[in-house]
Amino acid sequence: MRWSIRFLWPALPAGLVPEGAVAVRRRDFLAGALAAAAAGNARAGKFDLEAIERARVLRAADRYLSEQPVTVTASHSPRSAGGLHDFFSEGDYWWPDPQNPAGPYIQRDGMSNPGNFVEHRRAMVRLSLIVPALAAAYKITRNRKYSIHAARHLRAWFIDDATRMNPNLQFAQAIQGRFTGRGIGIIDTLHLVEVARAASRAGLSPADRDGVSHWFAAYTGWMNTHPYGIAERDARNNHGTCWVAQVAAFSELTGNAQLTAYCRDRFQTVLIPNQQAPDGSFPEELHRTKPYGYSLFNLDALAVIAQSLGLWKWTLPDGRGMAKAMEYMYPFMLDKKKWPLPPDVMYDKEWPVRQPCLLFAGLALGKPEYIALWRELDPDPTVEEVLRNYPVRQPLLWVG
Repeated sequence: MRWSIRFLWPALPAGLVPEGAVAVRRRDFLAGALAAAAAGNARAGKFDLEAIERARVLRAADRYLSEQPVTVTASHSPRSAGGLHDFFSEGDYWWPDPQNPAGPYIQRDGMSNPGNFVEHRRAMVRLSLIVPALAAAYKITRNRKYSIHAARHLRAWFIDDATRMNPNLQFAQAIQGRFTGRGIGIIDTLHLVEVARAASRAGLSPADRDGVSHWFAAYTGWMNTHPYGIAERDARNNHGTCWVAQVAAFSELTGNAQLTAYCRDRFQTVLIPNQQAPDGSFPEELHRTKPYGYSLFNLDALAVIAQSLGLWKWTLPDGRGMAKAMEYMYPFMLDKKKWPLPPDVMYDKEWPVRQPCLLFAGLALGKPEYIALWRELDPDPTVEEVLRNYPVRQPLLWVG
């Protein structure tokens, strides 16, 4: 939802208009007005997420009822070392070497190569748009047409032998001439986090629920035992965060209490202690060529963990935790001009969008100003790169 408020000073004689009035920025006033409204609504018990989301969710879900499943078997790259059922992607920031075009690719950090094979990634992002929207529509209406269609997509991806994806990512984020796959490719299945959340809330039949859960149990097992999975788990930046976000979501679906407890412990003993600075920032993200976008991305991934495991109010003895992370980043979401670092080398103008951390933190921490900003931002961006880094889009599956 976008807000439009026309700001008019009271009708005062020109000489009595406050001297600094003309310097008041629209965004500052808007944020204050929205925060005040949100605070009033919260006190009155009026915050109704379903009412806010209903039209948006049903509009998307009704459109998706005509969409047929498309899985990894619909396309294949000649550069893939895997088979028809294996997910394949290529390292985003790796390009042909102008000095040796047929040789190994070289890195250009932050600059996505438009020549990469992206069809499997697009298909997975598409799945992550369709199934959660259908599950949210089912939650609102209890209409079985949404559940039935969500099940079609889930069966195609995770159950049906002809079209299912193999439960591993051995060939993700490959680099031509260097690697047939890498551990950091596991971040590509971050788009399955909300799919897993949806699968447990879409009214599936017991057979479909069991079949989907079996796939996620197998994939989570691979993530915890394969060298790629172990390397990704141990990454000290957003990759390590996204590993925990995925395993937490998948273990909820599969009912693996041991892995759920492991994710909670890792959040408290590894992610926050090793990634967060005393001011709440994430230094490993700040030194990248897209520091703003990466900071938002890591914050959202941590927010998914906190929301899944009830960790919003937990802190280290020195105060580091999710509240501190939000305190750091919120001013720069509210007014990006205050961001102290250079702009991102690509897609800088596209951020922020309706980051889920704002809603989750606003509700958990009693911060109506976060909710106010969340309501103002774009919930449905269409830029492909933004969608790829914005994997949680259906808050009704996460709240209430």
